Amino acid sequence: MESAIEVSSLTKAYGALVAVANVSFEVTAGEVFGFLGPNGAGKTTTIRMLTGLSKPTAGGGRVLGHDINSEIVKAKKGFGVVPDLSNMYDELTGLENLVFMGQLYGVPRHGRLARAEELLKTFGLYERRDSRFATYSRGMKRALTIAAALVHRPRLLFLDEPTVGLDVVVARSLRSLIRRFREEGMTIFLTTHYLVEADTLCDRVALLVKGKVLLCDTPARLKAMVEGESAIEVTWKAPLPQAAEGLAQRFPQLRFVRVGSRADCVRVYGGNPSELLEAVLGYARESQVEVASVNSVKPSLEDAFVQLTGLSPEVMLAEKGGR
Repeated sequence: MESAIEVSSLTKAYGALVAVANVSFEVTAGEVFGFLGPNGAGKTTTIRMLTGLSKPTAGGGRVLGHDINSEIVKAKKGFGVVPDLSNMYDELTGLENLVFMGQLYGVPRHGRLARAEELLKTFGLYERRDSRFATYSRGMKRALTIAAALVHRPRLLFLDEPTVGLDVVVARSLRSLIRRFREEGMTIFLTTHYLVEADTLCDRVALLVKGKVLLCDTPARLKAMVEGESAIEVTWKAPLPQAAEGLAQRFPQLRFVRVGSRADCVRVYGGNPSELLEAVLGYARESQVEVASVNSVKPSLEDAFVQLTGLSPEVMLAEKGGR
């Protein structure tokens, strides 16, 4: 199949600090490719090199068939970029921002206004088209930033942490749009540290840690790599924030992980199911807290990431810049 992106031994160093180290991967045209890793892993640095905002220290790649070191201007005609921070102008209205971006991207003069209005309607911003960008909510700003990257109908879209800081409703709407873009044949390069987001949206993901790609495969295959381990998920009737630590001290042969930020739920790995259940019920009796439910579970992409990289889920939950 045709490749939208080909990367070979891509490296970026800032003095002694190596942000991206000898990275190689390929993105097939028409797929959603996830670049998955904690903040500081090198995701944004990679996008900056692929889109011509930063020169590689070593290695190279091709985007839409064009060399990123010598033909990036040609490549830019076919891709759009949604940075992690908005690049819109506060003093311009939503409509003016899109018309201006159309001019920058070379959209013919006679078609700029119609394209801008079409995108404002697609993203639910048409009623606010004459409002200054500075007056938009965070979700509206994110939506307009994505609309701007689509103004020239790109074949490839780079999305850098698209749902960071968005409320649940806006983030869900954005994920639906990403699915729609894929159905329309667009290639999407998505960086994220949200494991659930990557699991539901991506055809393939690359696991990036400290500037290096450890593995690259489909979410299903990555999860299959850790499926051999038994696991149950236990929900308590009251919060037990130290349950994972308490259980780990009593049963060091098993592994206990708190589920996300919840204080009433823990996932248990190792041993056989009967041993797992006995350990958890015994701990519940000691803590004088009843068990609300016990379920066997299949590994999630979070489980695969934790086991394959050795990092904790909390590392992935940390927002960029402390946000």
